[in-house]
Amino acid sequence: MDQETEALDIDPIWTTSRTARQIFALTEVEKDITRLLSLAASSISLLTLPQTDGLDDNLPQGEERSEQFVLEVSEYFERLDSIQGAIRSSLAHIRHARIAPSAINAPPPGFIPPSLGVGLPQADGDDGKKNRGLQEERIERDAWQGILAALTRLKAVQDASKPSQPLASREE
Repeated sequence: MDQETEALDIDPIWTTSRTARQIFALTEVEKDITRLLSLAASSISLLTLPQTDGLDDNLPQGEERSEQFVLEVSEYFERLDSIQGAIRSSLAHIRHARIAPSAINAPPPGFIPPSLGVGLPQADGDDGKKNRGLQEERIERDAWQGILAALTRLKAVQDASKPSQPLASREE
């Protein structure tokens, strides 16, 4: 039932292609890794002596502590197994798609990706348009359309405010 609920909550964009589904699966892996680290931290806390617990730790005492540790370690290994399966699936997808290794190599150390927002013009005369994303392009397009509409309205007002010249004076 839980998987059915999750399937209904998925944005349809993630179901459009196999690659999109793989990307969605990798984002789920990222969430699982976060939970895995949280489980590891709480498991370690449960292994400490009860005398060292802080007042706000809310850790169980006695046998409950051992039972909680077993539950958390079990979930830890289940998550670890699901992460391993998802990563293996993604690697199989990459192999099946025959994606070149050069396409997925990490950037060189110290590489800072360009911001896709508003920036300063480049020194070599390039106005920085190659680094803009779709949203920035849409904003520029809308701005130019707004300017055109405003100038068209201004021209119409100016034309309407001019006194009509008789036809005879125009011909002279």
